[in-house]
Amino acid sequence: MSSQKGNVSRSRAQKHKNSTAFKNDKYGATAQVKKANSKIHDGLCQHCKGVLEWKVKYNKYKPLTQPKKCVKCSQRTVRDAYHIVCKPCSLQLEVCCKCGKKEDIIIPVNSHLDKKEEEDEGKKKGQRRGKEEEEDFDSDDNDDEFDNLEEEQDDLDRDSKQKSSPKKSEIFPNVSLLNVKD
Repeated sequence: MSSQKGNVSRSRAQKHKNSTAFKNDKYGATAQVKKANSKIHDGLCQHCKGVLEWKVKYNKYKPLTQPKKCVKCSQRTVRDAYHIVCKPCSLQLEVCCKCGKKEDIIIPVNSHLDKKEEEDEGKKKGQRRGKEEEEDFDSDDNDDEFDNLEEEQDDLDRDSKQKSSPKKSEIFPNVSLLNVKD
């Protein structure tokens, strides 16, 4: 593109194009790349979230080795790379953790932890529902079904008493008729 003033439109297509997209874990992902790929960028505005996702995608994301100092509370509580505000200050002041501006926060801080807690509570509620269903079976409405079961059991008991016990000859085979060779 020319640097001439006012010449902002290009008349031709891009000259050099990549045939395949860049993959940051193409030759086996290192622990650092895996950690960066799985990281959830929370407490950020849309622009800062996009910047950090780009850094992760193209292997430019470098995690912090030691906590940084927060610009709001002046304590070493910033544990995420490229952030300038710690998460408690970000929650309190409702600012972006990276740029410090009062923008709309896309993913609230610790929202992924809240989702895990909700899933755990849902599982617990599911277990409770099962117990409630068991309690429903003990209600008076289902007594007729249990009466039928008791009658069937009585019938089976009567049938088993009527049958005589099997003879010993039916249980054990007669071995006296066998020839044994030494």
